[in-house]
Amino acid sequence: MAGSSVDTPLGVTDPAGAARGYRPSATMPFAAEFRRQASRRRTQLALGFMVLLPLIILIAFQFDSGGDDDNGRNEFSSLVELATSGGLNFTLFSIFVSASFLLVVVVALFCGDTVASEASWGSLRYLLAIPVPRARLLTVKLVVALAYSGLALLLLAGTALLAGTLRYGWSPLRSTVAAELEPTEGLLRLLAVLGYLAVVLLVVAGLAFLLSVTTDAALGAVGGAVLLWILSSILDQITALGAVRDFLPTHFSTAWLGLLSTPVQTDDVVRGCISAISYATLFWGLAFWRFTRKDITS
Repeated sequence: MAGSSVDTPLGVTDPAGAARGYRPSATMPFAAEFRRQASRRRTQLALGFMVLLPLIILIAFQFDSGGDDDNGRNEFSSLVELATSGGLNFTLFSIFVSASFLLVVVVALFCGDTVASEASWGSLRYLLAIPVPRARLLTVKLVVALAYSGLALLLLAGTALLAGTLRYGWSPLRSTVAAELEPTEGLLRLLAVLGYLAVVLLVVAGLAFLLSVTTDAALGAVGGAVLLWILSSILDQITALGAVRDFLPTHFSTAWLGLLSTPVQTDDVVRGCISAISYATLFWGLAFWRFTRKDITS
């Protein structure tokens, strides 16, 4: 009958070809993916170890026998002496022993496992069939992986600061490259160190994420990112490479030591941030380019 309203039948699409009511931005919410990753055993173990490590170090210090003159351990003994002189110093020591390898592995785990594990389980194609747009799926997974990587870094430093302060007190920050810093300034310096490390580790996150969308083997993505980081670190030690070393992603990985000096040395910190952000952007761009064009069969 002319002029009467007719209910829209099921399955009718809008002019763009999508099902009526479908909104790509509403698929795969960030909060849902965050909770989903939180329920995974590898997330719980990784974050749990970040809390446990400072406690293990603290306990190990309590069993120090004092026999530091043997086997050339004097240099390490001096670091331990600094670490036990206050909570800030204990936090700095925990960051120092974790930055070159442990944090690299943790970031590679979160960012390298996120897509590859879906492919290995055979659930990736079902996520895309919901349908979740490929770019949105990658964006949500990357943001969640980065969020857990940042949380791991904060848990490590926060636990070390709390445990170290309770055991050794709230004392000035001391290091081998700076004068003694008052606790408030020392805390700000440590926060700056954490911020710089977070930026540097974006390179690992980008590389692991690129490998994650390239392979269906999560272990290969995680291990590949860690091995390439180690390879870059080895090449950076070869002085014969000259200026080539400046372009290695690990060349400025220890520039955070300049944030502890008096006065603060920021030249290498700025270069390191530019290098890390450039590499991370390149790797993420390649990951999105690769994933939006590949055939998903798993």
